[in-house]
Amino acid sequence: MRLQVCYRITMTLDQLLIGSFAAINILAFGVMAYDKRISRRGSGNGTERDRIPEGLIFFMATALGSVGVYLGMLTLRHKTRKWYFQIGIPLLILQNLAAVYLVWEWVV
Repeated sequence: MRLQVCYRITMTLDQLLIGSFAAINILAFGVMAYDKRISRRGSGNGTERDRIPEGLIFFMATALGSVGVYLGMLTLRHKTRKWYFQIGIPLLILQNLAAVYLVWEWVV
């Protein structure tokens, strides 16, 4: 089944699913990188206000971005000391993979 996404762009449903999954994870990795950059500035100059809330990072991980968050944790060494990130993000990877599998089997 081909979908017309834009005026001249058509793609199959599996291409759309894979592209969406990749885009969400790239965005989640970027959010982790931004938060790491802000955290390196220190606790002065209003940086605590500029930080990304942990709840938003967990929301992005729940909304199919857990692989990007986990890669951000490993490569940037960010949020690795917090136990709820150490346990929660790998569990969310399993949840994300199960959700993608179910969508893949039922829709595609």
